[in-house]
Amino acid sequence: MAAVQSLDESRFGYLKKADIARVADAYRFSEAAHAGQKRQSGDPYISHPLAVAEILAGWHLDGQALMAALLHDVVEDTSVTKAEISDTFGKSVAELVDGLSKLDKIEFQSAEDAQAENFRKMLLAMARDVRVILIKLADRLHNMRTLDAVPPAKRRRVARETMEIYAPIANRLGLNTLFHELQELAFAHLYPLRYRVLAKATRSARGNRREVVGKIEAAIKARLDEAGIAATVFGREKHIFSIYRKMIEKHLSFSEVHDIYGFRVIVKDVPTCYLALGALHALYKPVPGKFKDYIAIRKANGYQSLHTALIGPYGVPVEAQLRTEQMHRLAEAGVASHWMYKDDGASLSELQKKTHQWLQSLLEIQNQSGDPHEFLEHVKVDLFPDEVYVFTPKGRILSLPRGATAVDFAYQVHTDIGNRCVAAKVNGELVPLRTELRNGDRVEIITASHAKPNPAWLQYVRTGKARANIRHFLKTMQYDESAALGERLLEQALKGLGASLAEIDDANWERVIRETVGRTKQELLADIGLGKQLPAVVARRLLKRVDSAQDAKGKAAQVVIRGTEGMAVQLASCCRPIPGDAIVGSMKKGQGLVVHNAECAHIERSRKNEPEQWLDVEWDPAGTRLYQSAIRVMVENQRGVLAKVASEIADSGSNIDSISMDEDRSVYTSMLLVVEVSNRQHLARVMRALRRLPDVKKLARVRE
Repeated sequence: MAAVQSLDESRFGYLKKADIARVADAYRFSEAAHAGQKRQSGDPYISHPLAVAEILAGWHLDGQALMAALLHDVVEDTSVTKAEISDTFGKSVAELVDGLSKLDKIEFQSAEDAQAENFRKMLLAMARDVRVILIKLADRLHNMRTLDAVPPAKRRRVARETMEIYAPIANRLGLNTLFHELQELAFAHLYPLRYRVLAKATRSARGNRREVVGKIEAAIKARLDEAGIAATVFGREKHIFSIYRKMIEKHLSFSEVHDIYGFRVIVKDVPTCYLALGALHALYKPVPGKFKDYIAIRKANGYQSLHTALIGPYGVPVEAQLRTEQMHRLAEAGVASHWMYKDDGASLSELQKKTHQWLQSLLEIQNQSGDPHEFLEHVKVDLFPDEVYVFTPKGRILSLPRGATAVDFAYQVHTDIGNRCVAAKVNGELVPLRTELRNGDRVEIITASHAKPNPAWLQYVRTGKARANIRHFLKTMQYDESAALGERLLEQALKGLGASLAEIDDANWERVIRETVGRTKQELLADIGLGKQLPAVVARRLLKRVDSAQDAKGKAAQVVIRGTEGMAVQLASCCRPIPGDAIVGSMKKGQGLVVHNAECAHIERSRKNEPEQWLDVEWDPAGTRLYQSAIRVMVENQRGVLAKVASEIADSGSNIDSISMDEDRSVYTSMLLVVEVSNRQHLARVMRALRRLPDVKKLARVRE
């Protein structure tokens, strides 16, 4: 209790007396709950939640947040329940603690599953109350400060997690000071030797360059005084990790990194920022292309400053940041400034709005991706520190991660625009959808009502929102197609039992759904289409039969393959079946129906060992789509022979999808052609046309 009393005066003085008393109660409760527990350093466990509360007190967070910080591990590490915390300290504190508690009581398949699920839960709690992530970041900061007591393997894992997730989140929330400290600590534990070498080199350089830095600082102050600009100027040393990253990205040695110092100029208002910028550019020559105006176009985390790079005396690069006092406070404290500087409510509203928008986007991504791993991947993608700023046709500014494409832009505007985009114009010119956008680009998206997302987009999109929406659309499309296929498979099985779907009443459907632990009829049909449920078994349950899948009333009807089923029906790449071939179907769990040529060499063993997985299928004679078939052609190695082959194929009404060639002693060339044909007869016409060529010596269809 003495510790809390001392904190009352030093740290918690900004709180009301009633709130201080509640925080003291939370401390006593936590101390009793953690009694006898030790940290790996040997310190009493209560020292950790107390340190977390002190960090939050430095940000002037409210009493509820401080209570939650003191109690954040009691549910996870003791017998105390969420309900007890709610009864004692209120529902809000209990919800904060719950958002921070890990899901240890659930059995996960792996540590990665647990991490992904914990992170998902924390971010969703954060979306409801931003104090959750502030407490978590303070918790992570203290753990990083005391990481030396942890075994090396765990130390590296925690440091990597901090570098990949928590430091970027701190940056995204504008907590600049915290962001840099987390980065430095993570770097020191991930690469201890590199950190020590760079730290030593930086200390040496500091001494060598002190005189030059002092001269530059004095020159800047003098020039601003001459211009009548009241300003605070101070040098700032670049962080070791940022020096290391620059060395890696630009392949430099430490001696080649000259700009390990920067300068910060703090003035009274925005117009003075630009006046001061002009004075600096008159003092030292600016580096072309290195000026950034984050005042006119602020960063997504609310950060505002003018950035410029100058050539100082002796050719030394000089980096300068110019901002107002208010911008400086926001840059250092980020979203936490809401609690630290409540008098600046008007200026904070924009930052709070941007933070809220980002948190809401997390909820949208979560809705689109049910898998915790996917969610974690999407969020990681969205935590890019570098941004580009582009314009809509109406002049609205959008910020996107560096490397973002026209597809990312489309989804940023609206999900429907992304789903229906077919082309893009950048600065008035048509460009491919995979085109990376640059600062200042004016982007226009062209849509079509029939368009839908392409799976290939996943290879180049950069934003979590785009990735999540594309995956969601493809999953939904596959689900609908699988349900339609499942209905056809079930109809086939019922016909073999002398019944039909129309004869099955709702009571039987509800009974079977309960038995199969399905939630809806549509989901049960989708499970059949994806191979998760056998149609013959479901058919027997619907009819309350216990006999075989085929009885005396008739043989099971064949499933008709139309070729337009989409992802629910796949044609095996090993044998490339086409209409006219005898075919069989295999139900693959999670994939749906895979159609093979009946003569395919790869299926013989499976048909013997797993006969229940195989179905009789047939082609729909009315089908009109094109199919891929492979043929191998041996030709004389003559000039123009490829053009002759391609011409004959085109004249036969076919297209070449792909081609590969192997040389055989420079006399003959073996070509593997994948051509598009409508059926077996069409393929025969193509092959007859090729046989007529004098240069063609051997020709055969490839079936495996």
